[in-house]
Amino acid sequence: MRMDRREEVIRIFPKTIREMLRKLKVDFGQVQEFRVRVGEPLLIVVDNRELCLSSDGRLERETGRAYRVSAAELRETLEYMSDYSLYAYEEEVRQGFLTIPGGHRIGLAGKTVMEGKTIRTMKGISSLNVRLAHQICGCANAVLPYLYEGGRLLDTLILSPPRCGKTTLLRDLVRQISDGTKGRRGMTVGVVDERSELGACCQGIPQNDLGMRTDVLDGCPKAVGMMMLIRSMAPEVIAVDEIGGVSDLEAVVYAMNCGCTVLATVHGSSWEDIRRKPSFARLAAEQRFGRYVVLHGWGKAGQVSVICGTDGKPLPGYGRMMEETG
Repeated sequence: MRMDRREEVIRIFPKTIREMLRKLKVDFGQVQEFRVRVGEPLLIVVDNRELCLSSDGRLERETGRAYRVSAAELRETLEYMSDYSLYAYEEEVRQGFLTIPGGHRIGLAGKTVMEGKTIRTMKGISSLNVRLAHQICGCANAVLPYLYEGGRLLDTLILSPPRCGKTTLLRDLVRQISDGTKGRRGMTVGVVDERSELGACCQGIPQNDLGMRTDVLDGCPKAVGMMMLIRSMAPEVIAVDEIGGVSDLEAVVYAMNCGCTVLATVHGSSWEDIRRKPSFARLAAEQRFGRYVVLHGWGKAGQVSVICGTDGKPLPGYGRMMEETG
């Protein structure tokens, strides 16, 4: 059985900090990040508000009475989160993050050790960014019906500014498409999770629910991973987060030409934004994507502004349907 969310997170901290966090009167479902830096206040982001942990265990806006993290406490945190074997996570450390049980992702900063032009490892770690996993099952309910046409799932691109919920929406779309919904059969989905955010894999096992027919390629570059999945796992659908480079787009086109439906996300605020991006202009001109889902850049994360067809025009009836579903 999965442990309480609060305990799942705070168990990685040293005893002093752990006890303070246990006393906090805060809903851990609203906690997004812990920022841990040597000699600096321990900052906590709650519902998009940055607060600091005070020395008497309270959350405050001002840093005057903030609890400051010592070098020893940060080292102890590293030991706890890696089960006293940071070496076992060498590959993850090289990429600047690792994932703990529960799908929570720890970003790392410190001194990098280079080998030629590549990072071999990281040592002297001085900062941690503990990002809590937030899977919202059902958040794609209102969107999913619009991604089908004539019973066929369409290639879909989700657009939004950073931190507006596009990864969360994509994750739930993958889950529902994989498991199948009323009137729609489940489909085999291949996920290329380069940054371990969709599946939040820990030791190769997804901590988030991506559905019963989903195969996850964790920590693999998107372009390479899409090719690998097509050749080895025969997916009907391929899902990737934050495409952008030329190689990514070439792989997307290759997957489409192989008969796979592609679900992807990209930074942007409108269909016009996509047309202005040189690397995306050809895909828009060729009408490669059948649907564009645009999220708000303000308000609650994951709110959909508009869903457009392959020509960039809003779908009829979508706005009314959104008002009815709230």
